[in-house]
Amino acid sequence: MTDLAESIESVEQLAVVWRAMVLDRDAGADVRDLPGIAVRWADCRFAFWNCVTLTDVGADTALLGERLGQAADIMRAKRQPGFLWLFENLLDDSARSALGSAAEQAGLQHAFPGTGMAGDLLPIPEPVHPDLTFVRVTTEEQLRAYADLNSRGYGMPLADGRDGLLGSTHWTNEVYAYLGMRGDVPVACAGAVEADGRLFVVLVATAPEWQRRGYGEAVTRKALYEGARATGLTRATLHATVAGAPVYPRIGFTPNSPIHFYSLKA
Repeated sequence: MTDLAESIESVEQLAVVWRAMVLDRDAGADVRDLPGIAVRWADCRFAFWNCVTLTDVGADTALLGERLGQAADIMRAKRQPGFLWLFENLLDDSARSALGSAAEQAGLQHAFPGTGMAGDLLPIPEPVHPDLTFVRVTTEEQLRAYADLNSRGYGMPLADGRDGLLGSTHWTNEVYAYLGMRGDVPVACAGAVEADGRLFVVLVATAPEWQRRGYGEAVTRKALYEGARATGLTRATLHATVAGAPVYPRIGFTPNSPIHFYSLKA
C-alpha cells in the first residue's frame, strides 16, 4: 500500500473500531458519518471514547478550516471532553502548512501527537517474557485491572478508565484483551480486536513503575498472537502514542500517517 492508502485505512479502522467501542459503552451514543467527519462519541469520562475525526481525502486549506470549525462545534455540544483525531496525510500540502493556525482559529489546541501504523505481520511466534505470565480478560475484576492500567499509564483518574470499560461484555468476549502479570500483580495490558479483515491493537498500557522492561511489547505480542490464531487474519493496524512508537516496528508495524490529537481550548 502507498502511505496515502494506509492513512485512509488507518482512519477507516478508527471509525470501525470506535463505532463498536462507543456503542458498547452507550447504545444511544453519538455515532454519525457526516460529510468529511466521523463522530464516535460515548460522552463518558474516558476521553478516548469521545472522538471526532476528519475523513476528507486531499482536503485543502479552505475545507480544512470548515471541517475544523464543524468538529469544534460538535465537541462543544457534549458534556464530557474528548479529542479530534486528525490524520495529517489526508490533507494536501497547503492544508498541512496551515494546520496550526486553522486549528487555533477553530478554538482547538494541540493535545498530543500520535502515529498510524500497519503491517502484514501475522502470524507471529507465541511470545514469552521471563518476568510475565499472560491472562485473558474475562472477568469484571480483570477488566478493572485493565482499566486501571490504562488510567495510570495515560495519567487519568482511575474513575475515568473504569467508566470506559467496566461492565463491558464486548471487552470480555470480542476483544483479545490480555494482562501481563508479574506474579499476581497486573503490570501491563494490550488488546486486539477484529475489524474489517484486520486486527486492531487497542489500549496498550504499562504501569508507570514497570515501564521500559519490555512488558508492553510482550503483552501486545500476546494479544496479536491469540487474535491471529483465533481469526486467521494476517494484517494488523494501530494508532501509537509517542511512548509506543519505537516499540511497534520491532513487532513488524510500519508507520504511515502522523496523527494530531486536538482538544477544545479551555
